[in-house]
Amino acid sequence: MRLLGGADTPDRGKIVTNKSVSWPVGLTGGFQGSMSGKDNVKFVCRVYGAVGPRMSEVLQYVRDFSDLGKWFDEPVRSYSSGMRSRLAFGLSMAFDFDYYLIDEVMSVGDSHFKKKSNQVFAKKMKTSNIILVSHSMEDIRRLCNLVLLVENGTITMFDDVESGIAAYQA
Repeated sequence: MRLLGGADTPDRGKIVTNKSVSWPVGLTGGFQGSMSGKDNVKFVCRVYGAVGPRMSEVLQYVRDFSDLGKWFDEPVRSYSSGMRSRLAFGLSMAFDFDYYLIDEVMSVGDSHFKKKSNQVFAKKMKTSNIILVSHSMEDIRRLCNLVLLVENGTITMFDDVESGIAAYQA
């Protein structure tokens, strides 16, 4: 996941794609604690080239989506883990990628926020794909159309999801 998202570089070989790949959806570890949620979003905007009016759009989207209210302008270190997760998920959904990287968790917060997260994610799935790392067979059945089983440094591809699940569970 870290290699695909560009956080790490391979010891050998290289990852080549002409597609845009997200950072891991909902990743909260990259926030700078002394900066506000707003300033963290602005930083990510600059990194991804979203400046001027596009930055304003992203800021408004994340502010509205995360439901943080006045906390959006407070230092992230003062956030609860749920608040950080809502900020991170909103930020992830504010950008369009060809592939979204998902490591287990896909929605956070209370039932209202989970419903909102699932709706926006379903909308993204109409024009994008996901790379999901999960131990939830329910999520794999619901979201995937092939399985890559990583075992002892070897990858086996299964075009049939149920066959991939059976191999994983064996």
